[in-house]
Amino acid sequence: MKILILRFSSIGDIVLTTPVIRCLKEQIPNVEVHFGIKRQYLGVLEANPFIDRIVPLGSLYEFIKILRFERYDYIIDLHNNLRTRIIKAALGVPNFTFDKLNLEKYWLVRTKDVSIMPKVHIVDRYMDTLKSLEVVNDGNGLDYFIPKSKGYDIGLLPESHKNGYMALVIGGTHATKRLPNEKIIEVIDRLNGPVVLLGGKEDLGNASQIMAGVSGTRVLNLVGKISLNESASIVEHSSFVVTHDTGLMHIAAAFKKTVYTFWGNTVPELGMYAFNTARIDFEVKGLPCRPCSKIGFDKCPQGHFDCMKKQDISKLPSWEDWGK
Repeated sequence: MKILILRFSSIGDIVLTTPVIRCLKEQIPNVEVHFGIKRQYLGVLEANPFIDRIVPLGSLYEFIKILRFERYDYIIDLHNNLRTRIIKAALGVPNFTFDKLNLEKYWLVRTKDVSIMPKVHIVDRYMDTLKSLEVVNDGNGLDYFIPKSKGYDIGLLPESHKNGYMALVIGGTHATKRLPNEKIIEVIDRLNGPVVLLGGKEDLGNASQIMAGVSGTRVLNLVGKISLNESASIVEHSSFVVTHDTGLMHIAAAFKKTVYTFWGNTVPELGMYAFNTARIDFEVKGLPCRPCSKIGFDKCPQGHFDCMKKQDISKLPSWEDWGK
C-alpha cells in the first residue's frame, strides 16, 4: 500500500501531523508513506524515519505530475484547502480529509463562546482521518527528529548555561500572539536564571530591544542566528520552555518538555495547545474581545492589547525554585 499525506505548512501544523505518520507506518504492514510539503519546511521532516519520500510542493502542475507517477492507494489530506482539493480531483484516488471546523472557529471568534469547539486536540482530529484504515492513536505524542550534523552543539554554550538553562521563545507569526518586549523583560527577571532566547530573523529587532533591557550574562541571544533544527536542539536540552502559541511550542511538546505558553488573541480551546506533555497555559480571562482571531493580527484591533499586557507572570517558576 502507498499513502500520500498532504500538509504544506507551517512548522507547528506539520509537527502536529507526526502521530499520523508514525501510526500509519507502524500499524499497516509494508506501507509506503509519502508526504507533500512546501519546500521551505523540508527541514521539519527530513530526518523522520517513518517517511519513505518527501515530495516538495513547487508549481501545482509539476507537483500533480510527480504524484500521478506514484499511483497512490490513498490520500490523507490534513490541509484541506483549494490546492489539496485540486490535487485529489486530479489524482482520482480514495482520500480521507481533515475537518478544519471553520464554522465552529468562526462562531468562537464571533461569540467568544469556547464551548462551541469540541474538547478534542487537533492531533486527535488528524487521527480521525485514519479510522477507515483501522489505524488508531498509539498515545506516544509528537515526533521531532533532528538530522545528524544539523543540531546545535551544546558544547558551544557559555559556562553560565552548561549546567542548565530555560528556553524562551520570543517569536510568533503575528504580533497579537507575542508578548510586548517590556513584558518579556519582566518574564526574564521572573525566571532569574540562565535563559536562551529563540526566534527567527524576523524577531531580530525585538531581541535587540529585549537584550538592551536585561543586565548581566545570564541571557544568551540566539534569535535569528541559528537554524530551526539548531533551535530544536536548544529546546531539546533545555530544562523547560516558555513560549507563545508558535511552532517551537509543538517541538517542545515533541521532546516532552514542560511548556509554559502565553496565549494572546488565540485560545487553547482552538485545540492546538502543547500536546501530550506537561503544560501551563497563561491567559487573561474574561476579556470581552478575546479571541479576536483564530490566527492573529499585526496589532491589537482594540488598541489596548490587554490580552498580553495584563498577563500575570507570577506563576512562572524562578530558576531557584525549578525542580524543587
